[in-house]
Amino acid sequence: MAAAASATPSVADEVHEKTAGPLKVPLASPTPESRPKERAPLTAEQQQKYDWLLGQVKAWTEIPSTKGKAGPVTDRERFWLTRECLLRYLRATKWHEKEAEKRLLETLAWRREYGVEELTADFISPENETGKQIILGYDKEARVCHYLNPGRQNTDPSPRQVQHLVFMVERVIDLMPPGQETLALLINFKQSKSRSNTAPGLGQAREVLHILQHHYPERLGKALIINMPWIVTGFFRLITPFIDPHTRQKLKFNEDMAQYVPPEQMWTEFSSGRLEFEYDHAVYWPALQKMCAERREARWRRWVAGGRQVGESEDYLAGATETGVAGPQPAATLDNRSEAEAASSEKTEQAEQAEKAEQTEQAEQAKQTEQTKQAEQSEQAEQTKQTGQTEQTEQTEQAEQTKQAEQTDSGEPAPAAVAESTPEPALTAIEKVAELKVEPAPATGNGVASN
Repeated sequence: MAAAASATPSVADEVHEKTAGPLKVPLASPTPESRPKERAPLTAEQQQKYDWLLGQVKAWTEIPSTKGKAGPVTDRERFWLTRECLLRYLRATKWHEKEAEKRLLETLAWRREYGVEELTADFISPENETGKQIILGYDKEARVCHYLNPGRQNTDPSPRQVQHLVFMVERVIDLMPPGQETLALLINFKQSKSRSNTAPGLGQAREVLHILQHHYPERLGKALIINMPWIVTGFFRLITPFIDPHTRQKLKFNEDMAQYVPPEQMWTEFSSGRLEFEYDHAVYWPALQKMCAERREARWRRWVAGGRQVGESEDYLAGATETGVAGPQPAATLDNRSEAEAASSEKTEQAEQAEKAEQTEQAEQAKQTEQTKQAEQSEQAEQTKQTGQTEQTEQTEQAEQTKQAEQTDSGEPAPAAVAESTPEPALTAIEKVAELKVEPAPATGNGVASN
């Protein structure tokens, strides 16, 4: 079978041809001198533990979940369960195979519940518009360099900030060359005009540490940290108890990064780097996504060609070896496999896409059902309110009618009748005298009226 590296350059490689001015896209490969260290062979005991774990994983049919994401193991999850993946979890648990199995299941459940595969470049794009995270170049052991620039922070704390980091770590993994499983983290706490406090919140830092230590074990090769202000130094003292002792040994503070990264592949903003790079989101972001998509697709096709094996070799998937763990496959399953196999692979991918589409539709239907239910409850509440108001009005009217009836029975005039029978105001004494018709008294002899 032909090696995975094709004689025809990919689109992603073509965009990395030298151009005038600063670089604006990711680098495609490490320097020729940068090579991963040889992996130590497994001992007989370690091999026995790996074989046990592989047997357990192959027997899995369901992924448990407490958040409604339980279901059958998918091909994408089998693809993720490589030989090196299982070994990383064994090393992280100090070769306790049962604990490694438990941790693997927890991570698969987390990946479903967190939606790792569903995080899209468009959704994450606003977080990276200022270049606060950059994937650029490789260190001297061919680790992908992942730059963090807190001074370029452009958004308020939110779940998407953590999703942004997860998305970028996944892209780093896409670009790892054969033989390398770890990354180099380069953090520059240099302050900017718009941001003087470059330390993240303690709560968010603990969440990130939990995700990286529990779901990306044995992935950190080196963490090179520079421009540490006193507040960030204090911050690291706070989070140090939450960092695994093995991980703490990999942290390097304010050292010359040229010890670890070739200057020609290190950004000029860091230490003695000589790589002129300018972050232009409109150029860098699509170039990164295209390169990663090509690498993922190449690995997927080799996994299918190798027989869709759980425990497949990552070196084989990256094109470093001719055959996978299952050995040479029938011609129909190799890179030039028959149209029937290609169609079968396409159908499987279509089935997975259909399954995702169905899950999305079900989620949308559940959302609409919930919205309808809430609307009905609101309507019922309004109707109940109106009914209560109507009943109160009726009760008031009935009480008024009862009161009037009681007054009628007791002989007391109703308020309206009393008002009607109220006499006009009495005439004044002067008005009454004026109205009297006084007859003249009969005259007497002395002119005095007699009584």
